[in-house]
Amino acid sequence: MAKSFNPDAVWAPFGAFSQTVVAGSGRTVYLKGQVALDPDGNIIGEHDMQAQVRQVLENIQTILRTMNGRMGDILSLTQFTTDIQAFMRSGEVRMAYFAEPFPITTTIEVTALYDPRLMIEITAIAEIPVYRFQEPDGALDLHG
Repeated sequence: MAKSFNPDAVWAPFGAFSQTVVAGSGRTVYLKGQVALDPDGNIIGEHDMQAQVRQVLENIQTILRTMNGRMGDILSLTQFTTDIQAFMRSGEVRMAYFAEPFPITTTIEVTALYDPRLMIEITAIAEIPVYRFQEPDGALDLHG
């Protein structure tokens, strides 16, 4: 089981994130960076950061569900945005997907993503408790 920790010796988190997460004995899941694409590959929310953040988090949530995971299983997020100010205004969208204890979070402003209509890409690391983890259908052995 993972635990969140905010040391008193550093600044207090001001949003939906924790300073530190210590992982336990669950199954660690690494999610590829997700962008605001629907299941058919169409971009959702062109020029709308909140719509794109919502779609990205929906994609992450959908992937985790295939393994019986939850958003609360996320330990760490790395967020790449083309507009840090617009991203900072999307906090209420993130709050709809996360509750305390929050995952650790790193946010980086970049010049562009692979398609200029995309404004946000988020990658995640999650730990799903062993008792709840379900092997996803069609999973292939990576180490052959």
